[in-house]
Amino acid sequence: MRERDALEFDMVGIDAAIANAFRRILLAEVPTMAVEKVFVYNNTSIVQDEILAHRLGLIPIRADPRLFEYRNQGDEEGTEIDTLQFQLKIKCSRNPQAAKESSDPNELYINHKVYSKHMTWVPLGNQPDLFPDADFRPVHDDILIAQLRPGQEIDVLMHCVKGIGKDHAKFSPVATASYRLLPDITLLQPVEDEAAELLQKCFSPGVIEVQNIKGKKVARVANARLDTFSREVFRHESLKNLVRLARVRNHYIFSVESTGILPPDVLVSEAIKILMGKCQRFLNELDSVPME
Repeated sequence: MRERDALEFDMVGIDAAIANAFRRILLAEVPTMAVEKVFVYNNTSIVQDEILAHRLGLIPIRADPRLFEYRNQGDEEGTEIDTLQFQLKIKCSRNPQAAKESSDPNELYINHKVYSKHMTWVPLGNQPDLFPDADFRPVHDDILIAQLRPGQEIDVLMHCVKGIGKDHAKFSPVATASYRLLPDITLLQPVEDEAAELLQKCFSPGVIEVQNIKGKKVARVANARLDTFSREVFRHESLKNLVRLARVRNHYIFSVESTGILPPDVLVSEAIKILMGKCQRFLNELDSVPME
């Protein structure tokens, strides 16, 4: 995971239902582009057509879904406004330069590993004019799709469409979206010397700080946010009555990890828009109900 694909932020003063609705929207209702149809022209690898199509479908595609429309149900042929087309055409052959005594497939064969980098965008209609600066491609170049041996080849055409995770997990824009309550750690009595050092070891690094005050080692809570609630402190009879562990009930720490299709901050803003739209539709429904 790249650092730019992860985001942590706080939601304060809200109900748990709102926090969970936001999490579920991130998982299942923010749209992305993914491979939906695979046209197999030739596949002589050991990977069956169905398995190959499934593997291709799960490769995240770097394409902004906001640039495309949903494909109409029943449409067999895609158009430039609702479909991205990719081609994967590769054939394995022997390497004539390989040493005779070599047994390393990387030396013996050419194109024996099929990676996501071999997928190339094939523009549909006037897409070159619609997206002159576009670089539609898989998010990662090193996803292994299949392995080949001399004479084997794969020749497929893929159609990517816009969809949501509620329909299929391949459309989910996040690797994970979770939240936790902010920890609240209180020292009920001063903790000094050896007890202070033991207390520090009971928590995650950075949670408890040991200061030297007037020749004594004194423990203090430095950053409760870093705590993982291991409850290790309660295993020690000398410490368990000196500390109170709690959680701030309306303070949520959200962690969003993008698959790389869109930056996590964009995913959060899109999820907020969807949540606002749901609220507005609910209000419109209430307004349309006749009052008795």
